[in-house]
Amino acid sequence: MQMALAGDQSRIWYAQAHLPVLALPDGHHETIRSILNIKAPMHYGEFIWDASRVPDGKVWLWVDLAHQELSVFRDGHEIGSAVILYGGPNNATPRGAFTILDKQANYFSHKYQAPMPYALRLTGDGVAIHGSDVREGWATHGCVGVPVEFARLIFSVTHKGDLVAIL
Repeated sequence: MQMALAGDQSRIWYAQAHLPVLALPDGHHETIRSILNIKAPMHYGEFIWDASRVPDGKVWLWVDLAHQELSVFRDGHEIGSAVILYGGPNNATPRGAFTILDKQANYFSHKYQAPMPYALRLTGDGVAIHGSDVREGWATHGCVGVPVEFARLIFSVTHKGDLVAIL
């Protein structure tokens, strides 16, 4: 379920002289120009997407396992955020810097007998970001699960080779 943000209050813009910089697991840094103004905690299955007033540019993803959240950045501006699922104790989601190796809109896992729509494969052994029924208490087998409509939006703005930082 997509949450809406209200007009001019939908984004927090940083002054040029005070742009935050995030250190990523592969040692490089990304400058943040604006973030979504999310005023209340999101719940399982919810996401926010607002790419208005954001220029085209490089896309990269930030996955925060501790906060169960994925953020999409384009040209240093956060354009999407969602509550996620991730791997359970026996199938941990790997941490680090990854690139999108492959994209498949209608992927089906034969190993788990499950559809994984809008899959962005990150590892050779099949760890991906994909559409899921994001519910409290659920986990994945190591993938990052996001609401299906959010996965479709991510799929539409990413390319093979785009960076994904999982912390």
